[in-house]
Amino acid sequence: MNLKVILEPSDENGYTAYVPSLPGCISEGDTKEEVLANIREAIELYLEPVEDDLTASANAEQLELAI
Repeated sequence: MNLKVILEPSDENGYTAYVPSLPGCISEGDTKEEVLANIREAIELYLEPVEDDLTASANAEQLELAI
């Protein structure tokens, strides 16, 4: 999976990184290498399934939508 990551210089030195397609997925680091490692971890955690997401009620219906 490829995701666009935006790196911006931080006001307090270092960098901020965020992923436009994953709202709220943001991280910081002192160097580009550090911020990239941190945003990679943030992406993995963001995409990690949560147990509540895996269980549906007995009368739930699953659909797929094309957008």
